[in-house]
Amino acid sequence: MPRRAGAAARPGAAVTAAALSLPLGGGRAAPPRPGPARPGGGGGETEPRAGRPPARRALSPPRPEPAAAGREAAMSLLSALVPLLRVYCIGLLVILHQLRRRLRPRCPPAPVFPTQNGKVAIVTGGAEGIGYQTVKHLARLGMHVIIAGNSESEGQEAVRKIQEETLTGKVEFLYCDLASMKSIRQFVQRFRAKNCPLHVLVNNAGVMLVPERKTEDGFEEHFGLNYLGHFLLTNLLLDTLEQSGTHSHNARIITVSSATHYAGKLHLNDLKSRCSYSPHGAYAQSKLALVLFTYRLQHLLTANGSHVTANVVDPGVVNTKLYRHVFWVVKVAKWMTAWLFFKTPEEGASTSIYAAVSPEMEGAGGCYLYNEERTKSADVAYDEELQRRLWTESCKMVGISDESSKAP
Repeated sequence: MPRRAGAAARPGAAVTAAALSLPLGGGRAAPPRPGPARPGGGGGETEPRAGRPPARRALSPPRPEPAAAGREAAMSLLSALVPLLRVYCIGLLVILHQLRRRLRPRCPPAPVFPTQNGKVAIVTGGAEGIGYQTVKHLARLGMHVIIAGNSESEGQEAVRKIQEETLTGKVEFLYCDLASMKSIRQFVQRFRAKNCPLHVLVNNAGVMLVPERKTEDGFEEHFGLNYLGHFLLTNLLLDTLEQSGTHSHNARIITVSSATHYAGKLHLNDLKSRCSYSPHGAYAQSKLALVLFTYRLQHLLTANGSHVTANVVDPGVVNTKLYRHVFWVVKVAKWMTAWLFFKTPEEGASTSIYAAVSPEMEGAGGCYLYNEERTKSADVAYDEELQRRLWTESCKMVGISDESSKAP
């Protein structure tokens, strides 16, 4: 029976930014036309025409004091700067850890996994990078692997290359745009039409540090694609996974997060990032949401007695195309040092493969894995109330029923 995730910890405090709002200035009404002087009145005064009320001057709305406007601008800048610094600090720590590991006198030999003949896997984003290496290794072990991606040409090219490299690998491509709820549902329909089981689901695809933009359904892109897309896909495939798993061989759900989740803050009142936007904060939030989702999913699977496990993996800092949106200084530094500090895509895929097929992970769920080892995620990720609230809100956002409300 799968094991539950660890005990709850206190959630982190959310950081929000004040919006800068400057009221428009008002004009003045035209002065009254001069009229005949009133008897006995001063020469500067005029008398209004009969039947017309005296003109009044419109009052200009008060303008914000310079000090208040400065504080608001500073808060806005701080809300973008803090997530950036947190993300890059964590990235630097991970890189240093990888360097120490690389410089060890003896590296452990690559594990040998049992063959997986007759099993079926789906890997999102399997046309390049970590996903491509995951597909290739699973195919070599005998799995029938389906690449779910949003580029037909890249997907078919990946299928051709993997079939050439593995010779016997059974790999195919099905279109799935994780930024579109409609496309996800169509993908699931096409997969179900094949009438085949599903033993492994690897939620691997993602975007990183993209400019502010929305998905087809109006969600902030990091949250919509990285998290909500996989949330809906997993829930729609859950019946097939449960039917495919057995007591001795559980079906497995592997979700790829990252160490960036340690810097993440979950803004439950602003999951669409409408109040303020930081690409670093949005990316970190999506990765934290994936960890919370995995722990809640494992809780529900355990409560229902399902022969399915859910785990989350951290690939480390890997040399892939995800860094296309980072600052140019970071791009130059990466280009010069990636050979030493960054993992290769094959090294980055090793933990996903381990979680998918290792006998050591049979029946184990609710784990955070890094370098093929179980480790501790951020404290806030163990907050069961936060897990439940995120799950409930996610169900509303993607339009599915919240069956978790029946669970303890």
